[in-house]
Amino acid sequence: MFGDMKKAMGMMKQLGISQEEIDADRVIIEAKDKKIIIDEPSVVKIKMSGQESFQVSGKISEEQGINAEDVKTVMEKTGCKKEEVVKALEKSQGDLAEAILALS
Repeated sequence: MFGDMKKAMGMMKQLGISQEEIDADRVIIEAKDKKIIIDEPSVVKIKMSGQESFQVSGKISEEQGINAEDVKTVMEKTGCKKEEVVKALEKSQGDLAEAILALS
Protein backbone atom coordinates (compact mmCIF):
# COMPACT_ATOMS: atom_id res chain seq x y z
CA MET A 1 0.00 0.00 0.00
CA PHE A 2 2.74 2.49 0.94
CA GLY A 3 4.67 1.63 -2.22
CA ASP A 4 1.65 2.58 -4.32
CA MET A 5 1.30 5.82 -2.36
CA LYS A 6 4.95 6.72 -2.92
CA LYS A 7 4.59 5.94 -6.61
CA ALA A 8 1.46 8.09 -6.89
CA MET A 9 3.15 10.98 -5.04
CA GLY A 10 6.17 10.71 -7.37
CA MET A 11 3.94 10.82 -10.45
CA MET A 12 2.08 13.82 -9.08
CA LYS A 13 5.36 15.62 -8.46
CA GLN A 14 6.45 14.94 -12.05
CA LEU A 15 3.20 16.50 -13.26
CA GLY A 16 3.82 19.58 -11.15
CA ILE A 17 1.17 18.74 -8.57
CA SER A 18 1.98 19.12 -4.89
CA GLN A 19 -0.08 18.52 -1.78
CA GLU A 20 0.37 19.97 1.68
CA GLU A 21 -1.63 19.07 4.76
CA ILE A 22 -2.86 22.09 6.71
CA ASP A 23 -3.23 21.73 10.50
CA ALA A 24 -6.60 23.46 11.00
CA ASP A 25 -8.93 23.47 14.01
CA ARG A 26 -11.98 24.79 12.14
CA VAL A 27 -12.97 25.96 8.66
CA ILE A 28 -15.69 28.58 8.14
CA ILE A 29 -17.17 29.41 4.76
CA GLU A 30 -19.16 32.63 4.83
CA ALA A 31 -21.91 32.83 2.22
CA LYS A 32 -24.42 35.67 1.81
CA ASP A 33 -27.14 34.03 3.88
CA LYS A 34 -25.36 31.44 6.02
CA LYS A 35 -22.10 30.14 7.42
CA ILE A 36 -20.89 26.62 6.72
CA ILE A 37 -18.77 25.43 9.63
CA ILE A 38 -16.47 22.43 9.41
CA ASP A 39 -15.17 21.19 12.76
CA GLU A 40 -12.31 18.72 13.14
CA PRO A 41 -11.34 19.31 9.51
CA SER A 42 -8.90 17.46 7.31
CA VAL A 43 -7.51 20.15 4.99
CA VAL A 44 -5.19 19.51 2.04
CA LYS A 45 -3.76 22.36 -0.06
CA ILE A 46 -3.21 21.29 -3.67
CA LYS A 47 -0.97 23.25 -6.06
CA MET A 48 -1.38 22.48 -9.75
CA SER A 49 -0.64 24.49 -12.88
CA GLY A 50 0.08 27.64 -10.88
CA GLN A 51 -3.24 27.48 -9.03
CA GLU A 52 -4.01 26.53 -5.46
CA SER A 53 -7.11 24.73 -4.26
CA PHE A 54 -8.18 23.19 -0.98
CA GLN A 55 -9.82 19.88 -0.21
CA VAL A 56 -11.75 20.00 3.07
CA SER A 57 -13.66 17.31 4.94
CA GLY A 58 -14.94 17.05 8.51
CA LYS A 59 -18.03 17.53 10.68
CA ILE A 60 -20.27 19.99 8.81
CA SER A 61 -22.89 22.29 10.31
CA GLU A 62 -24.63 25.45 9.12
CA GLU A 63 -25.59 28.70 10.79
CA GLN A 64 -28.13 31.05 9.32
CA GLY A 65 -26.75 34.51 8.80
CA ILE A 66 -28.44 37.71 9.87
CA ASN A 67 -28.34 40.30 7.13
CA ALA A 68 -28.59 44.06 7.47
CA GLU A 69 -31.94 44.19 5.64
CA ASP A 70 -33.54 41.87 8.21
CA VAL A 71 -32.15 43.92 11.09
CA LYS A 72 -33.45 47.15 9.53
CA THR A 73 -36.91 45.65 8.93
CA VAL A 74 -37.28 44.39 12.50
CA MET A 75 -35.98 47.70 13.91
CA GLU A 76 -38.58 49.61 11.87
CA LYS A 77 -41.43 47.31 12.93
CA THR A 78 -40.55 47.19 16.64
CA GLY A 79 -38.68 50.42 17.37
CA CYS A 80 -36.01 48.39 19.18
CA LYS A 81 -32.27 49.02 19.17
CA LYS A 82 -29.96 47.13 16.83
CA GLU A 83 -28.39 45.00 19.60
CA GLU A 84 -31.81 43.78 20.78
CA VAL A 85 -32.90 43.03 17.23
CA VAL A 86 -29.74 41.05 16.43
CA LYS A 87 -30.20 38.93 19.59
CA ALA A 88 -33.85 38.27 18.73
CA LEU A 89 -32.98 37.30 15.14
CA GLU A 90 -30.22 34.97 16.36
CA LYS A 91 -32.61 33.36 18.85
CA SER A 92 -35.28 32.92 16.14
CA GLN A 93 -32.66 31.64 13.67
CA GLY A 94 -33.40 34.47 11.26
CA ASP A 95 -37.20 34.17 11.39
CA LEU A 96 -38.39 37.79 11.03
CA ALA A 97 -41.96 37.21 12.23
CA GLU A 98 -40.81 35.34 15.32
CA ALA A 99 -38.25 38.04 16.15
CA ILE A 100 -40.86 40.80 15.75
CA LEU A 101 -43.32 38.95 17.98
CA ALA A 102 -40.65 38.35 20.62
CA LEU A 103 -39.75 42.05 20.70
CA SER A 104 -43.34 43.36 20.65
